[in-house]
Amino acid sequence: MSGDADLGLIGLAVMGQNLILNMADHGYKVVAHNRTLSKVDRFLENEAKGKNIEGAWSIEELCKKLKKPRKIMLLVQAGRAVDQFIEAILPYLEQGDIIIDGGNSHFPDSNRRTKYLAEKGIRFVGTGVSGGEEGARYGPSLMPGGNEEAWPYIKDIFQAIAAKSDDEPCCDWVGDEGAGHYVKIVHNGIEYGDMQLISEACLVSSSFYEHRLIFEIGDAFAKWNKGVLDSFLIEISRDVLYYKDEDGTPLVEKILDSAGQKGTGKWTAINALDLGMPVTLIGEAVFARCLSSLKAERGRAAKVLTGPTPKFEGNKAEFLENLEQALYASKIISYAQGFMLMQSAAKDYGWKLNKPSIALMWRGGCIIRSVFLKDITAAYRGNPDLENLLYDDFFNKAIHTAQPGWRDVVSKGALWGIPTPAFSTALSFYDGYRSKDLPANLLQAQRDYFGAHTFRIKPECASEKMPDGADIHVNWTGKGGNVSASTYQA
Repeated sequence: MSGDADLGLIGLAVMGQNLILNMADHGYKVVAHNRTLSKVDRFLENEAKGKNIEGAWSIEELCKKLKKPRKIMLLVQAGRAVDQFIEAILPYLEQGDIIIDGGNSHFPDSNRRTKYLAEKGIRFVGTGVSGGEEGARYGPSLMPGGNEEAWPYIKDIFQAIAAKSDDEPCCDWVGDEGAGHYVKIVHNGIEYGDMQLISEACLVSSSFYEHRLIFEIGDAFAKWNKGVLDSFLIEISRDVLYYKDEDGTPLVEKILDSAGQKGTGKWTAINALDLGMPVTLIGEAVFARCLSSLKAERGRAAKVLTGPTPKFEGNKAEFLENLEQALYASKIISYAQGFMLMQSAAKDYGWKLNKPSIALMWRGGCIIRSVFLKDITAAYRGNPDLENLLYDDFFNKAIHTAQPGWRDVVSKGALWGIPTPAFSTALSFYDGYRSKDLPANLLQAQRDYFGAHTFRIKPECASEKMPDGADIHVNWTGKGGNVSASTYQA
């Protein structure tokens, strides 16, 4: 026996409630359930009143009210709670039914759940959901992955409720197993980077603005939001900078400068290290939050550690243009690194990631949404196998145009003693990536010296004693590091 509801949703915190209301607005019948049953009553009596939404006061009742194949979405705390609900649901499901995890789960958990449920004939989908409470209510960015057999059954619902960009839904199938949740953590890592870059831009700007004129920095952000930096995060930063406390002063200056984090940026940085990918900007953004949390220690250090006092001299308008270009160029690097990481993950985990669709998904609904992502979508649609975003003609030209202003900002930050870890690491990555030769040759020699870790010779320097492709070890304590002491194995 089955019911007539299109989808059941478990978890009636604000995100869950708003997704249900969004689905109902698009003509879908939804059944709502929550572990604390009183929340079901309150939701039906208030927000859901008059809408095509039913309640269920048990898992069994929820499953009985759903069409086959049953589709059940979990909006509960990541981790153990997801597994507990999966086990509670399983006795009431049949082969072909679908469980969707819409929380911020770590992708290895989604990998595991996809395989575990497939063995039981159940289709699992792990989907990233971005856009916060408002996005959930009126159009989020959705990043589904997992068992692709489930996609035809949830596609219409997901694409109907998703945000739209140029009339295209910001939702498409991402890839296998935990790919959906993986793309979400990369999204969140890039979000960390964007927020850090914007904060650094504000800090650099304040070098020539009196604190009472911080609203003028808001003016600069308002101007940027009409150009290449047009984005949700620039827009809300403008609003924050304009916001006055009751005494007429900027509220932002009264906020304790100690940043919190929930861990998704850290997951991205850790995964980048695991895969050996130089996702430096997200890493610096995570560490910048960690440094900010040492508030008391920084207060003590400020009394004993000295540095230059920022003193701006020159054309303010010109410098703000340079700052805009520095922010733009650094964002390009951040997204290039993010896509490098996803490309590496796809290869390492055996996924087929849909890169053009990922860029499209981020164009609307999500926190990092921006006009900038239209250009990334176009780049990957033009060449889905693009090796690096910096090779695309549009971004290649943009990074070269921005370079003078970018270097000016980073150098002034160093001279003025203003910390710009995200700006600086973006430029360092760019210079490293474009360098044919790096000092890793000396590093390899050091490793061989103290640990006999071996090294390889440059192809153009190969010889009979040191052939190309051989792992070579030298007795470095011999006179002059005599190459005759070399041993190698092909």
